[in-house]
Order: sequence, then C-alpha cells, then structure tokens
Amino acid sequence: MSEIVVAKRYADALFQLGSEKSILEKYVEDLTVVREVFSNNKQLNTFLLHPKVNGEQKEQLLTKSLKGLHTDVVNTVKLLVARHRTALIPSFVDAFVKNVNDAKGIEVATVYSVRELTDAEKQNLQLSFAKRLGKNTLEFNNVVDPSLIGGIKIRVGNTIYDGTISGKLGRIKREITVANI
Repeated sequence: MSEIVVAKRYADALFQLGSEKSILEKYVEDLTVVREVFSNNKQLNTFLLHPKVNGEQKEQLLTKSLKGLHTDVVNTVKLLVARHRTALIPSFVDAFVKNVNDAKGIEVATVYSVRELTDAEKQNLQLSFAKRLGKNTLEFNNVVDPSLIGGIKIRVGNTIYDGTISGKLGRIKREITVANI
C-alpha cells in the first residue's frame, strides 16, 4: 500500500478523534512540534529504526521526547513507531493538517513573485483566490523569484496558476514552434 495512503489513514483516524473531542487546534500545534522533532533529528530516526533497540526503549524515549504533548498525539506517534512506520510521520502530519484546513475552508499556497508582495497585494490575492478556489481563506508563503521577470505564479497543491511574463513568453514560444511545424 502506498505510504501516502497509509499516512492519510492514520491522519483521518486522529482527525476524527480530535473532531469528537473538539481539540483539533491543539493536535495541529502538537503535530507541528512532532514534525520538527522527526525532521530535524536524524539520530532519533536512526535510534528508532535500529533493530537492536527494543520496543520498550523506543516507547520510553518517545514518552520523554514528546512530554507535554497531548496523549492522543503521543500515542499515535508511538503506534507509528511500533509498526515500523517512522518514515511516515512527516506525511502523516501533513495529511492531518490538510484535513483540518479542509474542514475550516482554508487552502495553503505558495506565491512566487519578482519582489516581496505588499500587505495590500497579499490581502487582494488572498480574497480573490480564496473565492476562485471555493475556500474561506487562502494562506500562502511568498517566495521571491527574480527569474519570473514580472507577474506572479501561484502553486496550490499540484496545480500551478502561471501569470508571469516568463510563463507567457514560454507559451508564445511553444505556439510559434507548433505553428512552424
């Protein structure tokens, strides 16, 4: 089974539990910490994947490392580790956050522009694209990319909306090439 599908199943289960308890925001905060711990600490991953380390030692380490986080989050991480799915933790966290954002009507995007967008431009972009995508809110990270020449490019999931000058020039070039064949 695909790792993404498995990660989504764990995320769906925790999302359902969090919805029932009305503590999804707490889960998101805690899972953000979990993602950072597992992404930034290669020694932790090595320890958890080592065949000579028994399950009890792994559980003790996780209990100490994740102290202060919600019990449901810690237990889910322990379950993933016990089932030798440590590598899925970042995908699991991403899937969970996506579930929460979908429930709230939030879409996350990356906006590429030649310069940093002003607050007014960001607000206009958020309003227009949120409406276009059928969401309540659009949250995005602005990435400055001088190679675009002008305009903006927006990436939402696997979809790219290209309104850049370099993108338009590329489309014109392809049209001319196709017309000359």
